[in-house]
Amino acid sequence: MNNLIEKADKFVEELFREKLPNTFIYHNYQHTERVVKSTKELIDNSEINVKDSEALILAAWLHDTGYIHKYVGHEEKSAEIAESFLKDQNATPELIEKVKKFILATRFTKVPESLEEKIIKDADSSHFGKDYFDETSEFLRQELELHNIKNFTNAEWLEENIMVFTEKHQYYTEYASKNWKPKKEENLLSLIESKNKQQKKLKKEEHKARMKAKYKNDNPERSIQTLFRVTLRNHIKLSDIADSKANILLSVNAIIISLAIANLIPKLEAASNRHLLIPSLVLILFSVASMILSILSTRPNVTSGEFTKEQVENRDVNLLFFGNYHKMPFEQFKWGMNKLIKDKDYVYEMLMLDLHLLGKVLHRKYILLRLTYTVFMVGIILSVLAFILAFYLM
Repeated sequence: MNNLIEKADKFVEELFREKLPNTFIYHNYQHTERVVKSTKELIDNSEINVKDSEALILAAWLHDTGYIHKYVGHEEKSAEIAESFLKDQNATPELIEKVKKFILATRFTKVPESLEEKIIKDADSSHFGKDYFDETSEFLRQELELHNIKNFTNAEWLEENIMVFTEKHQYYTEYASKNWKPKKEENLLSLIESKNKQQKKLKKEEHKARMKAKYKNDNPERSIQTLFRVTLRNHIKLSDIADSKANILLSVNAIIISLAIANLIPKLEAASNRHLLIPSLVLILFSVASMILSILSTRPNVTSGEFTKEQVENRDVNLLFFGNYHKMPFEQFKWGMNKLIKDKDYVYEMLMLDLHLLGKVLHRKYILLRLTYTVFMVGIILSVLAFILAFYLM
């Protein structure tokens, strides 16, 4: 008997190593070893004959071999593999039939009839009443996901396990009911506690989300603040763009004037180049005009930098603009800011005033910038035409 069981052990180990995919992280050789160990534990505490004992242990070793062919309905394949293996070992037909019968009894929906079927059934689900239940349960969950059978969330897996514990599973042997059921109940209690914690956490998160949504709905000031923030940022960006364009024109015209002074003007002293005098002057004059307009578009206006308490009281001064307070003592500026932040309407009024003044500054910048580009364009066209005409009349 021991020799046949040892051969079954080696057969299953080699079969799983060679043919069982690595995605079987629960139904593998380690699981089979646990079932065999639980089967032996139940046999030692039950009164069954030696032949049935041998058949049960063989069934425990071979009960999951069908996984190398299929996941759902593997028990039938396991019985076929067991039959083939036992025939190769010259086992008796009686033993082969018992092993097949016990393997088929491990189907989850099967209600065991004999003591032997109860033993193999309880052994296969012994992990429900063991300390390592959490570990094996997670392995099974991951295995189901890897095989695209079902992808459980944490909450769904807890619910599924609780349902199996309370509605679908029970221990049939007296020994399992006495020794494994108490631990099973502890594991069930742990599952229920985890579920309650998850539900409390979920309710807390839902409450936070509702309060956050309510705060957003009941607090329109957020949208107003966003409006001011985005609009002010856009105005500042437009101001930067205008300054960059003005700087480009300044640089281009400075290069034109430098080249003209260095290379063109010295050559005008020669009598043969006198016809280039007017075109050169046109080019330089329009370049100078473009530079002056570029400078005007970027030149800052500096205000007095002072305000009075009456102005603050009457809301006649914008405390958000540095030009209105840069000469003021800190204590007076602090007083004015405290006065401002205590009045929400005053704050919004200052933001609107700041936005309005920025708009006026931008208007001036872009008007001068447009004029600068126009002067530069006209100057370039007139200069080219003047040079062409000068060469033609020469």
